[in-house]
Amino acid sequence: MQRIPNWSSPMSSLVYVLNGPNLNLLGKRQPEIYGRETMADVERDCRALAAELGLEIRFHQSNREYELIDWIHEARETAGGIVINPGAFTHTSVAILDALNAFDGTVIEVHISNVHKREEFRHHSFVSKRADGVMAGFGTQGYQLALRRVARLLDEGKAGH
Repeated sequence: MQRIPNWSSPMSSLVYVLNGPNLNLLGKRQPEIYGRETMADVERDCRALAAELGLEIRFHQSNREYELIDWIHEARETAGGIVINPGAFTHTSVAILDALNAFDGTVIEVHISNVHKREEFRHHSFVSKRADGVMAGFGTQGYQLALRRVARLLDEGKAGH
C-alpha cells in the first residue's frame, strides 16, 4: 500500500533517525564488522547533511523496544520520514513493525553491515515489510544515503501537492 505523508504539517521536513540495541557501542563493539565510527560521529554527520538538505532531524538511540515504539508514535504527528536502524529488533519485533505500519511517511531501514552476508537469522527483517527502502552494507554512510532518499521523496511529494 502506497503511503502518502501529511504534507499539511509544517514539520513535514522533520525526520526521525532511530537506532536500536547495542548501537550505543558503535565503534567499540565488533569494529571489524561495524567500523570505528561512534554513534556520536554518525549523529554529527547526519545533522550536517540534514542542514544541507533542509531537513530537521531528531536523533535517538535506545536498547529498549518500547522507547523506539514511542518515538515512532511521536513521529506520526510531526515527521515526514523515519530512518531506522533497529539493530537486533530487526529480526524479532512485530511491535516495531506494527508501530511503523501506523506511520504514513517514508521509512528507510539502515544496517551498517551487509546482513545478507552474515548469519542466517539476520537475513529476516520484520521492518523491511514496511520500509520504503533498505540500506545495508554501506557502513555508517548508509545513514546519509537514507537521509538523501527521504529528502528526495519529501521534495517529490511536496512538488505533487
